[in-house]
Amino acid sequence: MENKFFFPQAALDSWTVDERVDVRNGELTVLGEGRRYALAEAVRVVREVSGSVDTHDLVGRVKARASLEQLGAEIVETSMLLGDAAYDVEPGWVASPVGTFAQHEGSDVRKKARAGRTEASSKTDEELLTRLLAGSP
Repeated sequence: MENKFFFPQAALDSWTVDERVDVRNGELTVLGEGRRYALAEAVRVVREVSGSVDTHDLVGRVKARASLEQLGAEIVETSMLLGDAAYDVEPGWVASPVGTFAQHEGSDVRKKARAGRTEASSKTDEELLTRLLAGSP
């Protein structure tokens, strides 16, 4: 089963400004490692705020924006309407690794991105992204 990750828009903006990631052509690249992830616009559904029943069982889930819009959702910034229900959402992106981590580990792209750095390197996508969140790869 393929790992997928949710990147909040605020985190992505911060990483971009700090030049820790590059986003172009629908892909995010972790610059210190050269690891690439395909991106799809998504939201994390935080809470239902209108008092309606969450008939679609969305609270606490991350969903692709396109699939929610197919259900009839209207999403504006941090709000979403779907039928009679209103939700607070966190905008962001679902990221899917491009290739396996094992393929990435031995790649010339990774060697070039690491450019002779000798500190310990990540062994999984989860470890790499944990390090990104902590401010290092």
